[in-house]
Formats: sequence, C-alpha cells, structure tokens
Amino acid sequence: MVAYENDELIPSSEFAKKFGSYLSQIKDHTVDKLAVLKNNRIEAVLVSKDEYEKMKDALRLQELSEFKEQVFHSLDEAELIKSGKKKGYLIDTLWDEL
Repeated sequence: MVAYENDELIPSSEFAKKFGSYLSQIKDHTVDKLAVLKNNRIEAVLVSKDEYEKMKDALRLQELSEFKEQVFHSLDEAELIKSGKKKGYLIDTLWDEL
C-alpha cells in the first residue's frame, strides 16, 4: 500500500479550483504525487509524465519476466513428458492426431 503525506491529499473540489497550482507542484517535483479525494477516499493519483513512464516500463518488465518464467516452466514440463517422468501430451502429438 502506498503512503501519502498530508500535503499530498487533496479534496477533489480544491483540486478542481487549483488545478494549475497542483500541476505545477508535480512538474516542479515539489511533491512526488497528489492523491485526489472524493468523499474522503482516494479516487485518483496525479504523478508526473516521467514517473508514469517509469511505472509503465517497470510493469512491462515485470510482465516480461513472468512470461519468461511461464515459458521456462512449460519447457521443463515438456522435458518431463518427453522423458516419461510425467504423463501428458505434447502439442505436436495432439496436432499429429488431428
């Protein structure tokens, strides 16, 4: 869970009135993030474009890492099936039977 400082929590009505000021704070890195509150609940978080791009890149790397692990796991499973240590069917065998 992300922690927020008091100066990073902004009611939505105040955010709407002073949008330019809050945008400047993000652009100038006066604050790292601003959480917009509605009914005392965080509804949105404003971060800089650079920070957003870093987060997207980090997510993409995490997804690629997870995909790589799935591929290696599948290859290990295929080796176990080929060696007879595990029961299963390889996709090539299934395609040949169709």
